[in-house]
Amino acid sequence: MGQSTSEFLLERLKEWGVRRIYGYPGDGINGIMGAFERVEGLQFIQVRHEEMAAFMACAHAKYTGEVGVCLATSGPGAIHLLNGLYDAKLDHQPVVAIVGQSSRLAIGGAYQQEVDLQSLFKDVASEFVSTAMAPAQVRHLVDRAVRVALAERTVTCIVFPHDLQEEEMAQPPRAHSTIHSGTGWTSPRVIPRDEDLRRAADLLNACAKPAVLVGAGAMRATDEIIEVAGILGTCIAKALLGKSAVPDDLPFVTGSIGLLGTKPSDVMMNECDALLMIGSNFPYSEFLPKAGKARGVQIDIDGRMLSLRYPMEVNLIGDSRETLRALIPLLQRKTDRSWREKLENEIREWWKLLEARAMDEAKPINPQRVFWELSPKLPDRCILSADSGSVASWYARDLKFRRGMLGSLSGNLATMGPGVPYVIAAKFAFPDRVAIACVGDGAMQMNGINELITIKKYWREWSDPRLIIAVLHNDDLNMVTWEQRVMAGDPKFDASQKLPEFGYAKYAEMLGLRGIRVDHPERIADAWNQALNESRPTLLEFITDPEVPPLPPHITAEQAKSFLWSLLRDPARGAMIKQSMKQMLDAITK
Repeated sequence: MGQSTSEFLLERLKEWGVRRIYGYPGDGINGIMGAFERVEGLQFIQVRHEEMAAFMACAHAKYTGEVGVCLATSGPGAIHLLNGLYDAKLDHQPVVAIVGQSSRLAIGGAYQQEVDLQSLFKDVASEFVSTAMAPAQVRHLVDRAVRVALAERTVTCIVFPHDLQEEEMAQPPRAHSTIHSGTGWTSPRVIPRDEDLRRAADLLNACAKPAVLVGAGAMRATDEIIEVAGILGTCIAKALLGKSAVPDDLPFVTGSIGLLGTKPSDVMMNECDALLMIGSNFPYSEFLPKAGKARGVQIDIDGRMLSLRYPMEVNLIGDSRETLRALIPLLQRKTDRSWREKLENEIREWWKLLEARAMDEAKPINPQRVFWELSPKLPDRCILSADSGSVASWYARDLKFRRGMLGSLSGNLATMGPGVPYVIAAKFAFPDRVAIACVGDGAMQMNGINELITIKKYWREWSDPRLIIAVLHNDDLNMVTWEQRVMAGDPKFDASQKLPEFGYAKYAEMLGLRGIRVDHPERIADAWNQALNESRPTLLEFITDPEVPPLPPHITAEQAKSFLWSLLRDPARGAMIKQSMKQMLDAITK
């Protein structure tokens, strides 16, 4: 027998530059798993759950810009992929999912593990999902799946029936109704029309107090963004997925925006007379300028996302870097720097406030201090992830990213659980760089604990073994607890919010990793130093106070009313009042 369809599948993925596939085996993909033994140069990474494989494929795409690939068996395995694939779809990342299926002769016969995968994946892989029915199809299905994923920055799916995987590969004949595809894709140079660039420049030149907001789509335009902000005499705010787009150590970067954002970003958005939004799909319109108060220019490679969050006057379809390069010669340098100076003063005061809040006493550890102590110790070119929850607030605000660092989390889906699989993917993509995951104990119990086993399995393959997982251990699903209090006016509901006790550091030690439990604030800095100098992956278990509030940049009257109402009935109201008063007094006195 010649080359099997499964061998061809893997070889074709190699031609597309794929070097590793994340997945979990099952008899529905036995043919593909067997082919890994016969195909050199393609690594199969065994995870603990198929959802983790999809998260890792998504993270690979986020950190590298390449297509990520995950593999799952038929039926339950394919179903398990969905949450991680939606994470990729909603954050516009190129991911290809390959899933097994019942044998072709069994399809439609209510066979074991038979699921209508075409229907199941038709939303998450809406741009391309197809089932291979003959060997001569495999070539163009792989080519289209990868090319569409890259071109549309989305999820695609190939469904591969079990019996087809063992068949001998056949190329399509030169005949009518056959497809003869090829590999290769390069990103286009997309620039708006000259007249639209001129309209954008005229608008920005006419304004006195512009604001710049950047997102994940601006990651390759750091220098151009900095230059534009300098010409316009303004500062730069960042959506959460765009945290790596410009360094936080620049004096004119206001930091994050939104519920997890900063006061300087809030001031800039409330007082600006023009908004330049670059590569961002930031969803919370209440944190943007009031409609009609500021004029707007938006740059996005995807025309479908333009003028969606704010009514823009000028909508520019184009690559962020190329568009800014074309726009810069048309901009006039503003001689009045008072707007920028005002915002830079807000930024300086904000960093002082964050330090004061981080150093407030708590029982036993203030979670903000964990991040504040880490920030100056971050190694050059390190890669970070954060999970969803209150941990994302401290990641967004307290960590100063420098140029060359990467960071990400689940943005638009905001799902729990990707923090640990994200940094595992980062270590496979960049084995020489330090990777740090910041997760809450809820996310750790949901997914992270199991993926420590994956770290145990593979860490010796990495040239730099330093992978650090920081767990905020407060026995509380903390962000939801605070949302119940502030948004709904309800007290903490222990039945849903209280987590079972677990020894995270002890578990890491049991696996042969390094585990360090920290229950005193004076030990935080030393614990980070130990982890950053270890010769193996390390889990830092910080015992933190759940009553330290993740305060938004401003509190509405409705939120204050709900919070006060919840205080009357919350069993932890004493600690809540104490910590909330400390945080708010810091804003007055620092």
